[in-house]
Amino acid sequence: QVQLVESGGGLVQAGGSLRLSCAPSGRTVLSYRATGWFLQAPGKERGFVARISWSGISTSYSGRVKGRFTISRDNPKNTVYLQMNSLKPEDTAAYYCAADSRVTGPPKYDYWGQGTQVTVSS
Repeated sequence: QVQLVESGGGLVQAGGSLRLSCAPSGRTVLSYRATGWFLQAPGKERGFVARISWSGISTSYSGRVKGRFTISRDNPKNTVYLQMNSLKPEDTAAYYCAADSRVTGPPKYDYWGQGTQVTVSS
């Protein structure tokens, strides 16, 4: 069972930046096909933010963050990052990372972290 740990959340003013990190606990290597970031605001469903392949070559973003957020990874450090710039109050949410455990076919995010809270003040 892989456990992921997110960090880097906090309180920031609108227009500011934060960088979130996601790493597996223990000695597990984050070698899954891809890793994704998701967000969940209070009372709302969890939504997709960004995804990066294991190689780092392929990335995708939701329309709400494209151009403002950047997903990246450092495989020697076994860490995936989410750089968030130009933050808006509507970005306030708990942010989760998850690993896509499938080899082929549609994504299946089986392994999740506990989340890190991002709060953007106006």
